[in-house]
Amino acid sequence: MGNTHVEYGLWGFPTALGSASSRRRLETMMHFRAPKFLVAAAVAMLALTGTAGPSLAATGDVSPPGANDFSCKPSAAHPYPVILVPGTYETMAKNWAVMSPQLKNAGYCVFSLNYGVVFTVPASGPIEDSAAELGSFVTKVLRATKAKQVDLVGHSQGGMMPRYYIKFLGGTKTVHALVGISPSNHGTTLMPNPLSYVPGVSTGGDGAPSTVAAPATLTAPSLGPVNAAASEQAAGSAFLTKLNAGGDIQGSVLYTTIATTHDEVVTPYQSQALAGPTTQVTNVVIQNFCPLDPIEHDQTPNDPVVLRLVLAALNNANGPLPPSFTPSCL
Repeated sequence: MGNTHVEYGLWGFPTALGSASSRRRLETMMHFRAPKFLVAAAVAMLALTGTAGPSLAATGDVSPPGANDFSCKPSAAHPYPVILVPGTYETMAKNWAVMSPQLKNAGYCVFSLNYGVVFTVPASGPIEDSAAELGSFVTKVLRATKAKQVDLVGHSQGGMMPRYYIKFLGGTKTVHALVGISPSNHGTTLMPNPLSYVPGVSTGGDGAPSTVAAPATLTAPSLGPVNAAASEQAAGSAFLTKLNAGGDIQGSVLYTTIATTHDEVVTPYQSQALAGPTTQVTNVVIQNFCPLDPIEHDQTPNDPVVLRLVLAALNNANGPLPPSFTPSCL
C-alpha cells in the first residue's frame, strides 16, 4: 500500500484515507478509547490479502470464564439460562470476563456469543442480521438445556439488539427477561456520534460525507454491512424508528435497564429507559443508589453495583428488577 495511511473513526474502525497525524488529532479530540487490537487485525488482513479476514467463529471463539458449558442444566432455583450479549465491537470474552464467572458461581447456566462479525470486527454488522444470529443461539441453548425460555443480559448494543429479536423474530416466546446495561434503546445524540462512522461515507455524523474514497479493499459489494451497527444506533435512525414504533416492550417479557449518569457514548443517558408498566419494566440509574460511583459506558458490566442489580433482576422470576431493591455501594 506504499505510503498510504488508513484513517480511523472513533472505536478504531477504518473510515477513510488520511494522514496518521489527522487520525491522532481526531482520537485525542474525542478522548475515546479505540480497540487497537481489532483495528490492527482488520487493517493488516485487508492490506495483506485484499479481502476480508476469517470470522471470529472460523478462528475459534473464546468464551468468558464460566460460560458456554452446554452440559449445564438449569436448577429449580434458576430455571432460565442466562445469555450474555456483548456490545458494539466487543467480544464476549472481553465484555463479560468479570460478570460471567460471578453469575456462574451464583448458580446460573451462563452462555454468551459473538455476533455481527464483519471484516473480523465483532458486533459491527446490520443489527437485523445480528438479531437473527442471537435467535439461532437462543434455540441452541434451549435445545441443550431443555429450558423453555432464557434470560438475556446485554451491554450497549447488546442490551438493545435483543429487542429486535423479541419484536420481529419470535423472541416473545423464548425470552423470559431482558436486562440492558447502558443499552442504546433509543440511540445516541452524541455529536460527533461515535456510533455512526461509516467507511468513506461519514465524517462522524456531524458533517458532509467524506470527499475521500474509502480504501480500495473496502469498496467491494460487501461495503453495505460494514459498520452498519454504528449508524443504526444513531438517534432517529430508520432502524430505531422501526424498532420503537408502537411501544418499547413486547408480550410478557420482563425488562430492566441500568444506566449511568457518566455515560459518554449513549447520550443522553435518560434515553436508555423503556416505557412500560412497573409490573413489566424497571429503569434504574446507578448514581441514584451510589452517587459517587464514577463508572462510565464501557466499564458498566464490570461494576460491582451493576452485578448486584443484574442478580436482583434475574432472581425475580415474576417481574423485572424489584423497584424497592437497593444495592450495596461497597
